[in-house]
Amino acid sequence: QVQLVESGGGLVQAGGSLRLSCAASGRTFSSYNMAWFRQAPGKEREFVAAISWNGGITYYEDSVKGRFTIPRDNAKNTMYLQMNRLKPEDTAVYYCAASRDLNRLGAKASYDYWGQGTQVTVSS
Repeated sequence: QVQLVESGGGLVQAGGSLRLSCAASGRTFSSYNMAWFRQAPGKEREFVAAISWNGGITYYEDSVKGRFTIPRDNAKNTMYLQMNRLKPEDTAVYYCAASRDLNRLGAKASYDYWGQGTQVTVSS
């Protein structure tokens, strides 16, 4: 079992940057593929970015390509989301999630463990 805790959210102006962190408990973090999802008010939770268990594969939703990166540090049991050139439409609660399914990195249903979320608000 994996417990996930997000941090690093906040209020930022459009064009600014934020780095989210996802700290995982347990000794098996390095065996999980990890992802970030987000949910804006009144909308479905949507995929943002994912990284494979060893960091060899990364996958991004089209609207964040070139602006967001998703590094992980298995020695620290932590994954990150570096968000640059933020836009008001990036405003949402951001969730990290863990999965053992390497074939469906972008599929919400393939993730077994979720954090509680951290709010990101981008002002125009």
